[in-house]
Amino acid sequence: MTKRPRSSGGGGASAFAHDPQRSFDEQIIFWAPEVLTTVVPVTIASAADRSSASRPLLDLTAGQVRRAADGWHIVLRIGATDHRVWSKEPPVLGASYAAELPFDGDLEARAYAARRLWRAMNGRAPGPALYKLSKQRRERLSAAIRALDAHTAGGSYRTVAEALFGKKSVPDRAWKTHDLRNRTVRLVKGGLALVRGGYRKLLRPGRRNE
Repeated sequence: MTKRPRSSGGGGASAFAHDPQRSFDEQIIFWAPEVLTTVVPVTIASAADRSSASRPLLDLTAGQVRRAADGWHIVLRIGATDHRVWSKEPPVLGASYAAELPFDGDLEARAYAARRLWRAMNGRAPGPALYKLSKQRRERLSAAIRALDAHTAGGSYRTVAEALFGKKSVPDRAWKTHDLRNRTVRLVKGGLALVRGGYRKLLRPGRRNE
């Protein structure tokens, strides 16, 4: 069984510099394999594997490559899909690769990601992502982060509620017992939980026994 690599940076994202002048969604984030289950660990195939059957080449040098203490992190775009790959070895042009899939709790998700990559390498549609956040969930997460930002900047719960729900929605009286105040408090707490590490749960699908 292959030993999992250690995280190359705090919080699960690799410790690569980001451009402060660009927004989060304009930059590529390189996640450690033990945090994001859709990162596929690969290794250069052995001579026996290479001779047993023809296999499509995986040109890791064509992707966005970053080196960290734990190895090389690659985001490879094939067609319209980004595939995330991690290797202990530096990318080699013209090399033939094999996926390394430990028999652990993330096997199912990582095998699915490896299959999508294999299909893309063979010129086939990779198929849908294993899981996606619903629009409602994304909107709630966005509201939680906005609420936390506003509250951290010194805004009262009432001010935060006015920014999120509109001033007309916030009552002049009985504010302390109003449902909107309770919702605002929950959003702030939810945002705090996210930045304290709760965001990691978003990076992996829920297991059936959870």
